[in-house]
Amino acid sequence: MKQGPIACTWSRSRSLSLSLAVLAALAVPVGAARAQDAGQLNVICSVQAEWCNMIQTVFARTTGIKVNMSLKGSGEALAQLIAERANPKTDVWFGGTGDPHLQAAEQGLALEYKSPALGQLHLWAQQQAQQSGYKTVGIYSGPLGFGYNTELIAKKKLPVPQSWADLLKPIYKGEIQVANPASSGTAYTMIATLVQLMGEDKAFDYLKALHKNIAAYTRSGTGPIKAVARGETTLSISFVHDGPGEAMQGFPVATITPSEGTGAEIGSMTIIKGARNLDNAKKFYEWALTPAAQEMGAAAKQFQVPSNKAAKIDPRVPDFKKIKFINYDYAKYGASNERKRLIGKWEKDVNSLPR
Repeated sequence: MKQGPIACTWSRSRSLSLSLAVLAALAVPVGAARAQDAGQLNVICSVQAEWCNMIQTVFARTTGIKVNMSLKGSGEALAQLIAERANPKTDVWFGGTGDPHLQAAEQGLALEYKSPALGQLHLWAQQQAQQSGYKTVGIYSGPLGFGYNTELIAKKKLPVPQSWADLLKPIYKGEIQVANPASSGTAYTMIATLVQLMGEDKAFDYLKALHKNIAAYTRSGTGPIKAVARGETTLSISFVHDGPGEAMQGFPVATITPSEGTGAEIGSMTIIKGARNLDNAKKFYEWALTPAAQEMGAAAKQFQVPSNKAAKIDPRVPDFKKIKFINYDYAKYGASNERKRLIGKWEKDVNSLPR
């Protein structure tokens, strides 16, 4: 069953007002002495910048803890944590696709921590925690699909692709962007989805054929939908929850999910083993699992499904009941060896080909 296009007409001012309202409601200024005593926290954030900035600001104002935040795609974040293994500089990794978080757990980079709030979360979020030995937890979920620029589609007289198969049509040559799976969890989710949907041999035959139509492989998973929004490309393979935020800013963006079926990410959160600011890391972790904190995603124009069952669902969040999902094996495709093998195969068999 196909998902209908998601589009939104909110203005920039309305969006900004909502963001400021959330900050005003949640942020309680603290005294200078308390801020000095509360210490600091080092966070890698793998969601979009506005959401990262909002949680940084609100958590700091409500607790007095100084948050040092760096923004990285989930593939890059995992690479940094591996590089820092002997001397961790990160306390918490927030957001990004769940597969790299499971790999961090498998490789001994994550701290086991069983939150008292687990029972408040959706089953898929609890399962993410259980599979990792409670070394990560699900904080949101969102489906993979296609973004498209409605103006360019009309101008070029192109049909809106309805399926994975449609993307292989010659009419889309040079019209598609997707991220590089070596640096992007979004793109790795695409590969893992296709392998589970088609079988590995057919999936890689598909990726080789798709390669001919790709204009660029971006470093970040959000890069393609932003390029669609700005008219730099017609189509993207991306998480559909990234579309409404671009549309809210006035860009001609809509999204759709493929008719054959698709996968979904379980965005996750991890406390890093050897965290220098462990007490503050646990405070942030518990805070990030609360309904109020999770509702900031929508306030920052991010429309995933929050993992806390009590969090309000924004009407622009994709309706999971209208999307055909595959039975995504998070444990298998979240394993380090499988990720490394599939990305290596993509680099050798697909990315090396001419376009």
